[in-house]
Amino acid sequence: MSQWDGKSKGTVLGYKIFVFFIKKVGIKAAYLVLYFVATYYFIFLKKSNTSIFYYFRKRLGYSYFKSKRMVFKSYYTFGQTIIDKIAIGAGLKKNFTYEHDGGEIIIKLLKEKKGGVLISAHIGNFEIAEHFFSEIDINFQINLVTTDLEHSAIKKYLESITQKPTINFILIGDDLSHIFEINSALARNELVCFTGDRYFEGVKSLSETLLGEEALFPAGPFLISSRLKVPVVFVYVMKEPNLHYHLYTREATVKHRDEKGLLKEYARSVEMMVKKYPLQWFNYFDFWNQINK
Repeated sequence: MSQWDGKSKGTVLGYKIFVFFIKKVGIKAAYLVLYFVATYYFIFLKKSNTSIFYYFRKRLGYSYFKSKRMVFKSYYTFGQTIIDKIAIGAGLKKNFTYEHDGGEIIIKLLKEKKGGVLISAHIGNFEIAEHFFSEIDINFQINLVTTDLEHSAIKKYLESITQKPTINFILIGDDLSHIFEINSALARNELVCFTGDRYFEGVKSLSETLLGEEALFPAGPFLISSRLKVPVVFVYVMKEPNLHYHLYTREATVKHRDEKGLLKEYARSVEMMVKKYPLQWFNYFDFWNQINK
């Protein structure tokens, strides 16, 4: 399959092993286990290896051997973000440090009480963003628009060991009920968050150049954002050394009904992030060549 199918790799047993190490030995000790996991993925996951190698070799222009090394490091880094998410959700937030670059933009949105749209991507670790926002002394509410395709057994296990999220989830449905939920959230002056970088087959798409090559993006986030007449902000949570996270918030320039212009600005924003954090591109599928399928 050339496009993302909505499901992540992994088993409940694998998650339980990491949780054991996190709780009994420590977060960095749990990272050590990732070397075995990353090695397994590097050897056996041929399709995702091909896709992520293409990203390093063709889109970032790395040498052949450096690209191979980066494939392994990418799996390892992705595993670290999963461990961090579990650890923070399990009450170990104090083990991490946080830096919010552009936090005043979020504060401004909330004070204006007009609602707003956040657009992120599958780079870094956006799923811990709520822990950043809790640092802002404001009664914060965010709604994450998502699919519900993850393995239910893994979801059930993680929900049993982590704190209940403050984020509300708006599930994308065939009946378009999510459109009404989005409008309701904005009417309550809340923030709605989309990810703008995973296209599903059969869903309306827009094409845009990313890292020098044309790719498909889901049209929904950009159509909705350009028509609602609310502020739009790009948000990324990027992992840095020594259990440190850096959240970037940048306000977008939005012209009414100009979804293509908004997508172009988003693509440039994502480019800046992945060039600064090349190992944190976590789209392990045929992101660019799907446009020719």
